[in-house]
Amino acid sequence: MSMEAYFASLSLLKLLKNIPGGIAQGLIWGLMALGIYITFRILDVADLTVDGSFTLGGAVTVMLILAGCPAWLALIVAVLAGILAGFCTGILHTKFGIPIILAGILTQFSLYSINLRIMGMAANKAVSVDKFNLLLSSRNISAAIWMGFFLSLVLVLVLYWYFGTEQGSAMRSTGNNPNMSSALGINISTMKILGLGLSNGIVALSGGLMAQFQGFSDINMGRGAIVIGLAAVIIGEVLGRGLLGKHLNFLGTFVFTVIGGIIYYLVVIVVLWLRLNSNDLKLFTAVIVALFLAIPYLREQSKSSFKKLKKRGAEQNA
Repeated sequence: MSMEAYFASLSLLKLLKNIPGGIAQGLIWGLMALGIYITFRILDVADLTVDGSFTLGGAVTVMLILAGCPAWLALIVAVLAGILAGFCTGILHTKFGIPIILAGILTQFSLYSINLRIMGMAANKAVSVDKFNLLLSSRNISAAIWMGFFLSLVLVLVLYWYFGTEQGSAMRSTGNNPNMSSALGINISTMKILGLGLSNGIVALSGGLMAQFQGFSDINMGRGAIVIGLAAVIIGEVLGRGLLGKHLNFLGTFVFTVIGGIIYYLVVIVVLWLRLNSNDLKLFTAVIVALFLAIPYLREQSKSSFKKLKKRGAEQNA
């Protein structure tokens, strides 16, 4: 097929039709990105638990709904399960001296079996919006967008408030300078455990919402979630700094993290619309993360190079 025929076969109407669904899913992934932001930026650790805790949130939510539990209560229990998963990683790291990356891998690895047992040793479990009163569903995209927007707004405001409290400030201080924090009397081990629990609780919330949106939980639904979350965080940071620069505050960072999730999923929608091989999505995501991670570094390098050239020129003129 020629290039002209290929582009002529693409339907712009189909792309526009898929955008609302992309926004709804982007809001859900944006919520997960908020959880990853807590560990990646605030605590300054790389937590790989999230692939398991995302699935954990979906599995707990679906199974409780199937058992007759209201969707909102099932979601709360899923958050508590995610918090416990984060606590396990934190305890392995702080109390047993296991490196944080390995501790996250161990928890994630064990969650695979736990999630299977939660779902009755089945690889997936379906929950239909026709039989149960779900908080959101792909059957009603506009309602899903409003619910995702509402939950994102509430979570952003709660996190902004929390990290302004004494405990939240202590957690931020732990990630910024653990040695100084310890010298000031802050129990950095406790702060890491709390931060990991909070992060994975939010990730599990996102997993529970995604399971309701797509109508099922799957044992592999969290695979690659850490990369998607990082992509949302990095895209949001670069976009926020590009638009607001030094005026980007803590609240704005949370907001742009959610926006990063939306942008990421809209890019996925465009990739699928272009009829590229969907098996290449993970490669495409990895390239996006690498590019956006490199942008701040390359920008600083160009600034420093420009300053050196300017200084050298001033010295020659003198």
